Amino acid sequence: MAGSMELSLRLRPEAEAVPVLLDRLEAYAWEAGLPPAAAQRLALVCEEWLANVAMHGAGASFAELALWREADGLHLRLADDGPAFDPLAEPPPDTECPLGERMAGGLGLHLMRRMTRRLDYAREAGRNRLLAVLDVA
Repeated sequence: MAGSMELSLRLRPEAEAVPVLLDRLEAYAWEAGLPPAAAQRLALVCEEWLANVAMHGAGASFAELALWREADGLHLRLADDGPAFDPLAEPPPDTECPLGERMAGGLGLHLMRRMTRRLDYAREAGRNRLLAVLDVA
């Protein structure tokens, strides 16, 4: 099954595109026979990515997703043309700190890091690119 199914999407980076993304991911997960836990991780990572581009990617005109399955897991290539932003350079939130004292933001990136086995960032040709690998099991 490795490499047998691919999904490619180009979306507007706006909140209204999130349900479209989630519907397409649900269909992909069903067709690919993904276990529910893997499908949920995939949806959470992709939703967080698109929501971040929509909220913080001022001037971004597109958000692209490519998804395929290989023997070592689900591979994601996420790209947008918003301002340069390396999410891996951001410090993880202090989840031990009481909620009222915690700095706002950063939990979505923390979630993305926790839900992926591998997450790499590059700025190439005026685009932010995230490459991620998620476990299927």
